[in-house]
Amino acid sequence: MNLDSGAVLSIGVFDGVHRGHQALLAHARRAASSRALPLVAVTFDPHPMAVVPGREAPESLASVEQRKELLLAAGADAVDVLAFDASMAAMAPDEFVSRELVQRLGAREVVVGEDFRFGHRATGTVDTLRDTGRRWGFDVSAVPLLGDGAERWSSTRIRRAVAEGRVGDAQDALGRPYALDGVVVHGDHRGRELGYPTANLSWQGDPVVPADGVYAGWLTAAGERHPSAISVGTNPQFDGRERRVESYVLDRDDLDLYDLRVRVEFVERLRGQMTFDSLDGLLEQMATDVDRSRSLLSGA
Repeated sequence: MNLDSGAVLSIGVFDGVHRGHQALLAHARRAASSRALPLVAVTFDPHPMAVVPGREAPESLASVEQRKELLLAAGADAVDVLAFDASMAAMAPDEFVSRELVQRLGAREVVVGEDFRFGHRATGTVDTLRDTGRRWGFDVSAVPLLGDGAERWSSTRIRRAVAEGRVGDAQDALGRPYALDGVVVHGDHRGRELGYPTANLSWQGDPVVPADGVYAGWLTAAGERHPSAISVGTNPQFDGRERRVESYVLDRDDLDLYDLRVRVEFVERLRGQMTFDSLDGLLEQMATDVDRSRSLLSGA
């Protein structure tokens, strides 16, 4: 992309690219269009909290690749991923602006959330950014934090909802179902033996995994989206120890998904994790889960 004439920048971690982030990008998109300039979404990897001594990065709502995809879909022309390390964490606010935003990306306008902080020990504020912008010749727009009336949309709020299994609430804040990406790997093959072959998901990084239980949702592989019943947990019925995400594609036993990269979307939690007195009891419940999943997803 040619940045010779400069660009409009929107800056943030953008974890999940939720509806608040989408509103921010929409504002930035309008600004970029009015100036006939490209819109560059600037994000960070890893999460800045992973680099700050004494702090711990939260589990993620979207991988870097997912974030890029979502930011482009929200209106960005390009996504610039800054490698956040100790050197960047130590940058004074003025140095960050001059080096990254002005010299490298040609900022003509910078659009951020009203609580934006940056620079060493997060000492830079929106007012700091405006003062620096006047010196360097770019404008700053601070977008109010939006919500649904009861609570503002935030990555923290969505992480909590997903971890508690409230994937419907997470979907309301994200504007789409919460999803995990990964590769299908071999498991115990027990599902196939029971008549419900499942795709066992192996993921990278440290994503938020929904609370243990059974969910109705979707599995997308090779461009095709399949309605699914999804199990999350350790499978205590068979003394399992490893926490897994396993998807049964409804009414399909002919799919070979091993080694494919897939996306698993969670639409609604059907129940928590359970154990049964007999195999027949387990099979009866699995049939019920599949029927409920089919009913929930049939109109989607």
